[in-house]
Amino acid sequence: MQARSALFDLYGDYLRPRGGRAPVAALVKLLAPVGIAPPAVRTAVSRMVRQGWLHPMRLVSGPGYLLTPKAARRLDEAAARIYRTGRNGWDGRFDLVLTHAPVPRKEAKRLTFLGYGMLGEFGWVAPRAADEVDAVLADAGVAYERFSASHAAGATGAAEIVGRAWDLAEIGRAYEEFIAAQRPTVTAVNARSTDEEAYAARFQLVHAWRSFLFRDPQLPASLLPPHWPGTSAATFFDRHAARLRPAADRYVERCLASVSRGGRMGFSEP
Repeated sequence: MQARSALFDLYGDYLRPRGGRAPVAALVKLLAPVGIAPPAVRTAVSRMVRQGWLHPMRLVSGPGYLLTPKAARRLDEAAARIYRTGRNGWDGRFDLVLTHAPVPRKEAKRLTFLGYGMLGEFGWVAPRAADEVDAVLADAGVAYERFSASHAAGATGAAEIVGRAWDLAEIGRAYEEFIAAQRPTVTAVNARSTDEEAYAARFQLVHAWRSFLFRDPQLPASLLPPHWPGTSAATFFDRHAARLRPAADRYVERCLASVSRGGRMGFSEP
């Protein structure tokens, strides 16, 4: 787990609902249970400030960092896709983007994050339109045309588009591997476990699940193969994320409170 990625998880899952700000001492304390060392936290924070994701601020308990509006929007969008059960259905239309030049690697990764798959070197498609696409391609300096395309050719035509843009077999295997890898960790947490153990297990679970934002466009059921592994994986994630949440929240609250008390008493950050 990289420190920068873990910080995004921490802010998105725990700090965004608490105002999107925290002292650096709390960031260090909250990432220790998942194996992120203090120097790595501070380096990642500095990088995120330079990239416009965090804004430095002075808190009562010491130096801290606040989510920028850009970061808050990105994390809200990610949360809607991470906790995705019950997501609205599909209206039968694809968002089709045809570029006049290949999309650079950095912006291509952003398009993938937004749920777009490649149709050849100059084509991108998604089952739902994302407003951010226009800004991504503008940043890349790539001219493009954008269409809302109905799969008028019927199920066969839609399946052909999906088959060209995404490797569903590989995504399905990844979902099966996700359950196999995470089951021992989350099921080991029980009523005798500490809040810190529950927090660490849940953090790992959400971190692993978040990787599917870059793999799975979350296609509607009508475009997926029968017995899609993503369905059982989502059920597994929802169940354990909810089960571990109360204990994880208690641990976060205690860490934030202890750092706040230390700051008021004049303690130095670790």
